[in-house]
Amino acid sequence: MTLWTYRRPFVVDGVAYRVDVAAGLASIRSRLLCDGRVLAEEQTAISAGADPRNTLLRAALPDGRALEVEVGPVSSFSFGIAVRVAGELHHESHPGRRLAGASGAGEPEPEAGLREAREAREEREERERWQRNKPSLYADIALGVLFFAVTKLSGSLTIAALVGAAAGLALVVVQRFVKVDLLGGLALFGIAVLLLSAGFALVFQDDWAVKMRSTIVGSLVALVMLSDGLFNGGRYFGGRIQRYMPTPLDPRRFAIGMGVLGLVMAAVNYAVATWTTGDTWLWYTTVGDTILSVVLVFAVLQFAQRRSLEAP
Repeated sequence: MTLWTYRRPFVVDGVAYRVDVAAGLASIRSRLLCDGRVLAEEQTAISAGADPRNTLLRAALPDGRALEVEVGPVSSFSFGIAVRVAGELHHESHPGRRLAGASGAGEPEPEAGLREAREAREEREERERWQRNKPSLYADIALGVLFFAVTKLSGSLTIAALVGAAAGLALVVVQRFVKVDLLGGLALFGIAVLLLSAGFALVFQDDWAVKMRSTIVGSLVALVMLSDGLFNGGRYFGGRIQRYMPTPLDPRRFAIGMGVLGLVMAAVNYAVATWTTGDTWLWYTTVGDTILSVVLVFAVLQFAQRRSLEAP
């Protein structure tokens, strides 16, 4: 699954080239293109807790000279390139910035045997982490699919909310009798949202109330986040959530950023629910909401990380 693709164009001898860096959850794929043709391609796996490694894309220019493009991270959330022609530096996407991970940049690599052992250990830990987390991820996806399917079949958001709440409660009961973690990811949060939706449906008996659950709950949570960031330095919510982030973040800026994100998501949900059809809102809350939130979370992480790097 690709989260974001970075495009880095450059020109050699009047010919346009481009490097596409597709960053995903488990790997990073780098491609060197010219006129839509792939000249070189490299894919590297991402190990938990480790910075992405630089990759080298090689090709030959029409006159036979060697073209080498080094691809690497310039920050925790962006990638850059350094282009060399016949060994001479020709172009940098981020002049003056080193293509290296956020930590350990420029440090010498350990011996080959130690490096291979470390990579094997990291890959094993990543596989074990995935095995632990995938049941809760599947449970979260199943709840979302159930809500979507029941809505389409019944034509009623109220019925879908009630069915989803019942399925969520059943999942909580099942968790007591199985060893795998069904609620460790976003599944528990999804169940809470479905229960809230069911409560709105029972009290108001109106599909509009179900549509407004994201706006109402999102606004309340966002205000709490903003209060934590503005008046408490982000020590409560920001300080706790940032423990799960891959890089150190400024808790205050992170809490403020997440608060603003919540308000934006609440406003967008209100706009879609108010000025579009029910089917459009259903597609948005199932697919579009997730895509928008991922993009905004990346922006919040960049906002919070920038401050932490400036700190002494």
